[in-house]
Amino acid sequence: MRLRLVRQPFDHPDYIFELKHDGFRTIAYLQNGESKLVSRNQRNLGFEALKRSLAKLPVENASLDGEVICLDAQGVSQFNQLLSRKGEPVFYAFDLLWLDGKDLRQIPLVERKKRLARLVRAANCSRLLYSQQIEQHGKAFFAEICARDLEGIVAKRKLGIYKDDAPGWLKLTKPNLFAGRGTARTADSRQKSRRLTTRTATAWTIGAQNLSGVRRADRD
Repeated sequence: MRLRLVRQPFDHPDYIFELKHDGFRTIAYLQNGESKLVSRNQRNLGFEALKRSLAKLPVENASLDGEVICLDAQGVSQFNQLLSRKGEPVFYAFDLLWLDGKDLRQIPLVERKKRLARLVRAANCSRLLYSQQIEQHGKAFFAEICARDLEGIVAKRKLGIYKDDAPGWLKLTKPNLFAGRGTARTADSRQKSRRLTTRTATAWTIGAQNLSGVRRADRD
């Protein structure tokens, strides 16, 4: 599923809302004890240590939609750590498309996410994270995200099916996201923002190498 940018947050009982991280949108393919990470532009990604961890998941085969990210000590995604290879990449999973020979794309999103949550719990893998969600209250959630200087949120229909190349999910990004993030921003202000981010994540129950040739287009 592709993301379509919308300008205004909204509340709706038929939608769930997830935190948007800053990383590489990726499909993880698991088969017979091996794994492959493919970007949305069909590029094979390296991240060898991450692939070895995912290959150990307790499945015969599976396909997971998610994002490869690096998190700092406060749980905030840091894209520069991916580029510099200084961080430890993890897979932030938000959908389960295929599991043990069963195509799940035609069942409702909320059911797919239930199965994904069970898989993540059973895996007990520190490099696999589950994307939790907020139901209905997109406006308040987006306001908190903006206040904490985070990337944004994604809105998805609870009963939606998965269409591989359809723009069925909606993204809302913080206005002027990168304004003030340069050298003029002090270390104290960055630390304060990160502390607040941690509190927000708790309050809202947000779950918490080879990059040559990877383009910015691989980021949603």
